[in-house]
Amino acid sequence: MKNVVRLALVDPGDATRGALKNLLLGIDMVWLEAECSRYEYFVDVVLQSQPDIALVMLDSDPQKGLDLVVQVSQQVPKCSVLVVSSSQEGSLILQAMRNGAKEFLAYPPKIDDFLTALGRIQNTRSGDEGGVARSSRVYTVAGVGGGVGCTSLAVNLACILAQNEANSVAVVDLDLALGDADVWLDIIPDYTIQDVAENISRLDYGLLKRSLTKHDCGAFLLPRPVVMEDTTPITPDELRRVIALLKATFTHLVIDVSKSYGPLDLAAMDVSDSVLLVTQLDLPCLRNVVRLCRYFDESESLAEKAKVVVNRLGLDDSEISLNKALETIGREIFWQLPNDYATMVESRNNGVPLSVQSPKAKLTKSLKELAHVLDGVEDTGDEAEEAETKKKGRGLFSFLGKKS
Repeated sequence: MKNVVRLALVDPGDATRGALKNLLLGIDMVWLEAECSRYEYFVDVVLQSQPDIALVMLDSDPQKGLDLVVQVSQQVPKCSVLVVSSSQEGSLILQAMRNGAKEFLAYPPKIDDFLTALGRIQNTRSGDEGGVARSSRVYTVAGVGGGVGCTSLAVNLACILAQNEANSVAVVDLDLALGDADVWLDIIPDYTIQDVAENISRLDYGLLKRSLTKHDCGAFLLPRPVVMEDTTPITPDELRRVIALLKATFTHLVIDVSKSYGPLDLAAMDVSDSVLLVTQLDLPCLRNVVRLCRYFDESESLAEKAKVVVNRLGLDDSEISLNKALETIGREIFWQLPNDYATMVESRNNGVPLSVQSPKAKLTKSLKELAHVLDGVEDTGDEAEEAETKKKGRGLFSFLGKKS
């Protein structure tokens, strides 16, 4: 279960509330939106924060807790109530369910039981909404060197994903020193990731939402700091917290990391579904592909996520052939993006994504096919056939007939 859920907790008991918080903070798919130590104030907390789930601990005052279940269920019907109690009396459980609770768990809850309850609640919610709940997908774009086209890929991939009305997409520029995603989108942001860093201790959904700038294509951007001196450090754990909150809001995150492969970059890759490793067909780039893949292979999760993307295929006659590149890196090439330097430069200089600037260009079509393959969307018509043909042609033996 990969869906992130936003949860609010009420428990007047300090010890039990602390134990429940520790449980929740250890689950990646749960974002603790709010906590409350008084039953009387919790309805207001829920109305303000609008969480997916309200967790009510009954032990401090079972009757007040049961009354609260009724209030939350009636006043915030879209919020599912999960009740926890150390008492397992049948009458208490029955009353909680009659009052509107969706699940009842014994305290202290086992993590497996808690995850199972969350799964049932999510399935019920998606059924009530007439559809299947979608997972939030995270794609990290990483380069094997400078100037290989990471930001252009990240920004244009996000804008293409945002064309689907069912998607909500955010781009995170994690190159804190020299990132330029804002240039590609012609955005002058009011807030940056620096504002998030400075307010990380009180970060909530509202603050993070205000830190994002929306582009006309529908994608949101969380840009790098405006001034290089603004270097309030962000720890990997804090970045994971930011990403978790973004996942609770957006169906897709595209993260453009720096070339340093530092702790923040690796943290982003660790929480990603796919890491697009962008290269060109020249010797320095391919050498770095080998280095990075060996490094990734030391981590089972990263090795499975890494996908080699060849950019600017056909750049000039002196580039290394695909056959030779495959022999060099010893790994399948996941995708090939054709060279279209003039179109890409025009798009960048105008601050207009390719999907708007040149929707019929060969490069734009290739990026759309890549988005479909990553997103697991089944296409129809010629575009689907092209994507399938291209995907089948990426294996090692498909290049044996080409000259080295």
